[in-house]
Amino acid sequence: MNPDASILEDGFICVSGDTIVRMGEKPEAPPRGRHAIDAEGGIVLPGLINGHTHAAMTLFRGLADDLPLLEWLDRYIFPVERGMDGDFVRAGALLACAEMILSGTTTFCDMYLFEDEVAGAAKEAGMRCLVGEVLYDFDSPNYGPVEEGLRYTEWLIRKWRDDPLVSIAVEPHALFTCGPSLLTAAGDLAGRHHVPLIIHVAETEADNAQVRETYGKGPVDHLKSLGLLGPNLIADHCVHLSSGEIEDLAAAGVNAIHNPESNMKLASGIAPVPEMLAAGMTVGLGTDGCASNNDLDLFTEMDMAAKLQKVRLLDPTVMDAETVLKMATIECARALGMDAVTGSIEVGKKADIIIVDTRKPHLTPLYNPYSQLVYAARGNDVTHVLINGRPVMADRRLLTLDLEAVMGTAREKSKEVKARVKPR
Repeated sequence: MNPDASILEDGFICVSGDTIVRMGEKPEAPPRGRHAIDAEGGIVLPGLINGHTHAAMTLFRGLADDLPLLEWLDRYIFPVERGMDGDFVRAGALLACAEMILSGTTTFCDMYLFEDEVAGAAKEAGMRCLVGEVLYDFDSPNYGPVEEGLRYTEWLIRKWRDDPLVSIAVEPHALFTCGPSLLTAAGDLAGRHHVPLIIHVAETEADNAQVRETYGKGPVDHLKSLGLLGPNLIADHCVHLSSGEIEDLAAAGVNAIHNPESNMKLASGIAPVPEMLAAGMTVGLGTDGCASNNDLDLFTEMDMAAKLQKVRLLDPTVMDAETVLKMATIECARALGMDAVTGSIEVGKKADIIIVDTRKPHLTPLYNPYSQLVYAARGNDVTHVLINGRPVMADRRLLTLDLEAVMGTAREKSKEVKARVKPR
């Protein structure tokens, strides 16, 4: 995933501490290290990056499926969230980290409540993350009134500022749940601290209609009028955009995160990703939360992202496998402002690396590694995961978390969910 799109047919990578220090092709002899991993003919690639999720919503997996977005939120998700606490979020976040590591994700971007707990869970799991407390115009079960949410976010920024794995963003939820004053204050906070600003944008037609009815303009014009369009803005979903809105986003350097499976499941629509790419936008890939997906496997997300656009445009050449793999690695890193650190295997970058075992019937024979990874591989084909130079999974065994304990706690927390909302 480097700028030359290099493929080393028989290569090696040397890691010192947290950094890639040397790489090459055999028969050049790699230096001997204290620890060696033999990929045994598998595919070695950068760790996948989940550009948008709500990690703790693993505890809502299967709670309320097959519903429209606003009904799903108002009848099920918001009522349960009002009774949540930090322990609940931590349990869900640890479950998400385990699921992501086991399926080859090394970095994730999270928007949810009690995000200090999410950051702590990621740190415990050894995952790289960009997280931010979701901000609304109504009270939060974490921080209370909205002004306290901004203070809490600033506290997060200061607390985690120099951490090697955890980064913080400012994350107002959406244009229909955040008024102009909150959005402007959030933009100012992000600008002062030079951190990303992340918002759900144009996810459904109902969202757009509500924004137009309230403000007399579409979502992109509304963001523009507030002075929020810029390269630090990450727009999640971007399903319902006109060609003019795409041009405006591209001209401002706005980055987007595409969430195809969630958009399909909630019948939100199909984002115009090829058009965004053609306009010059950076587009990453995300799963969204497990309540609307229902998993965190980026391999299946890549497969869906490619095929969905082909059938939408009736063109088998759009969203080729290499493009989609980049959306889950280097392009997603670029969208999150993390491409100097991760997203590709290059000397000087942090060692976020995974190995895919190709010695399986569904991955045999191997002609094109891009095609194999996007159209055939699944998360459970990943055997090893390194993050920041540290092995966090080896031979399908988690090294940083007690998986049985994590799942056991999650099952206990699910009883709290059932007590508040009867699952469908």
